Amino acid sequence: MKLEGKEIRKSFGEKEVLHGVSFEVESGKALGLLGRNGAGKTTTIRILMDVFHANSGEILIDGKKFVPSEYQIGYLPEERGLYPKRTVMEQMIYLAQLRGLNKKAAETNAKRWLNRLEVAEYETRKLETLSKGNQQKVQLAATLVANPDIVILDEPFSGLDPVNSQILKDVVSELIADGKLVIFSSHQMSYVEEFCDHIAIINQGEVVLAGRLKEIKQAYGEKQLVLAAENLSQEELADRIEKEFADIVSLSGKKREFLILELVDGHTKKELLERLAKSDIGVERFGNYEPSLNDIFVAKVGEQED
Repeated sequence: MKLEGKEIRKSFGEKEVLHGVSFEVESGKALGLLGRNGAGKTTTIRILMDVFHANSGEILIDGKKFVPSEYQIGYLPEERGLYPKRTVMEQMIYLAQLRGLNKKAAETNAKRWLNRLEVAEYETRKLETLSKGNQQKVQLAATLVANPDIVILDEPFSGLDPVNSQILKDVVSELIADGKLVIFSSHQMSYVEEFCDHIAIINQGEVVLAGRLKEIKQAYGEKQLVLAAENLSQEELADRIEKEFADIVSLSGKKREFLILELVDGHTKKELLERLAKSDIGVERFGNYEPSLNDIFVAKVGEQED
């Protein structure tokens, strides 16, 4: 199953907020939908869910018009929306039945997911009596209770401690392994890197970068190198690079243990290494640099906002 968004545009009044957004994701894969606050991620998801209607563009599934009501979709919104004064099991069953399950199947699935997310002991408790982390896990259980084919997770790790984050990570991995189609929106880049084969970075309503994450990282790191010296401090090494090697490389960044250099067009890694060997710089570390997703995100749209 392949889901595609093609040239989606959306306006509120006279203001266009999505300017031709496109993306694609297949079953058994995860798409990381990334962007700063207000970039257009949630609007894109709501169009996908048929909450908003696009002004133009289309969403296709296996090449045909996507009709959300014809599919089981599990949606974990950033603004959590369960009923605080109802018991956990009551609303799990209610939501499962809304999605077409009979009562027996609803109870079975509810118990399964509450157990899997380690909140079964709270099934008779009102939601408002649970910790925020456990409320979040109940919300995820409710998202998955009808065994959806398409799973959309908007900031799923928000507010979770490391133990609960690991439980959620395991569940997301299982969903992908089970062939679910997963769309994952998060500010926490490390989780996106862990799960997502493809990414789409949205900035001010436009997709500024999209594709396979592995290929994007390779392309971004193609001309970047790491360098550390055993006989020089970072500041001393940076000064030497800028004074003696500026015709070959530029200083791209600094990490705690090494410098990031970028080759000038027309020059090679081998050429730099030969020049370094002829100098008195004691090379401790040298090689290709693979940028993190956060490096790429910052390069495309700037530092994230809290």
